[in-house]
Amino acid sequence: MSFDVQQAVREVLPTVTQALDAAAVTGDEAVREYARAVITDLVREHVDSRALAGRDAPTLQEERRLAEAVYNEIFALGRLQPFVDDPEVENIDVNGCDQVWITYRDGHKALGPPIADSDEELVGNVRRWAAYQGQTARDFSIARPRLHLSVGHRTRIAALMGVTPRPCLSIRRHGLLEADLDDLMVNGTVDKGLRAFLAAAVRAHKDIVITGGMGDGKTTFARALAAEIDPDERIATVEKEYELFLHLQTDRHRDVLAMEAREGNTEGLGAITMRQLIEDALRFNARRIIVGEVRGDELVPMLEAMNTGGSGSICTMHADSADQVFARMLILAGSGGLSIAPDTLFRTIGMAVDFVVHLRHELRHDIDGLVNRRYVAEVNEVLPPGDGLEPAVNHVYVPGPDGRAVPNTIPQCMEELVVAGFDPDLFAPRGWDRGYA
Repeated sequence: MSFDVQQAVREVLPTVTQALDAAAVTGDEAVREYARAVITDLVREHVDSRALAGRDAPTLQEERRLAEAVYNEIFALGRLQPFVDDPEVENIDVNGCDQVWITYRDGHKALGPPIADSDEELVGNVRRWAAYQGQTARDFSIARPRLHLSVGHRTRIAALMGVTPRPCLSIRRHGLLEADLDDLMVNGTVDKGLRAFLAAAVRAHKDIVITGGMGDGKTTFARALAAEIDPDERIATVEKEYELFLHLQTDRHRDVLAMEAREGNTEGLGAITMRQLIEDALRFNARRIIVGEVRGDELVPMLEAMNTGGSGSICTMHADSADQVFARMLILAGSGGLSIAPDTLFRTIGMAVDFVVHLRHELRHDIDGLVNRRYVAEVNEVLPPGDGLEPAVNHVYVPGPDGRAVPNTIPQCMEELVVAGFDPDLFAPRGWDRGYA
């Protein structure tokens, strides 16, 4: 009988996790080498015990595969890891252990192999990942059936149990971790003129809100804008789970304070909210604050930061259009039980925000096959309220015939952008200019 690596993994895992728990081993990089040594020793003991019991023994190569598989079950993503390592994979959706859908970067989907032998095993795997992955251990249980977790530098996991018929996971891979505006010009997200306009807006310390739907590329776009910031300028990033990873790009950003919100325990104790972290960022002398995604009442301190010490800050937000962003902000501002009058909020927005950049993701079939593209559709300049309640808006870039943003109205701050290096000739309407020549 041939050696069954997966069966051996199931046999070894309880002993390994017990040993690592006793040693208080976490997912910290500094202790992973120790964990590898523990796993290697325990796998060797397992192989020896199999031989003494007269069971089939693995070859040296199979023993190494077993040790690596055990390590991956704890510190990587087990049978999912090959897909996570595939640069062509964008998303993985799991509806139970044997319903695994892989979405690739070109837009097509395929059914993948089972990632566990049972739903119970899948839940156990997720619990291990929650305990050993990320900056802090997180609970995944009937009491805490929702999990959000960053794994490594390219992967984000959302998991549910107990509120769905079967345990479910959604895994998103970050493709362009070191993207800049030139990269986005090459892939068609911006054209030559818009690339120069946005770069000047960042250099001029304009406060920018990036909007769009889920999967429209907001986080990648925020990274690309941040690439225009002076390398020595102090930046604070605030996220629910790490996704920006500017603190890892030490050649591009040399002074970064990266902060991640923390869940409380089952009684809610020990929680650190994004609102608190944004308030802390200014105390730590951050020149700019970049919020991965504004989802709730952290909006108000974010606007206050933009309006005071955080000039040139950037945040992302879900919205269906650039014009919808003010109504969206009104909802978010009240989501934490805060009472803020709409006119007060809109005055704050008008003074704090300079531009709203709206992204779209187009995924459709046409005569040439599958179309999968992300692009900037609109750029609005935001101004203090005039006669109306909401902030005044200049529609600086509007959707062209194919939906991509084209110049429309010269912004009031054009002189500042020119001082920051923008060539106003690039604003002349000429259609989408990919700028490859």
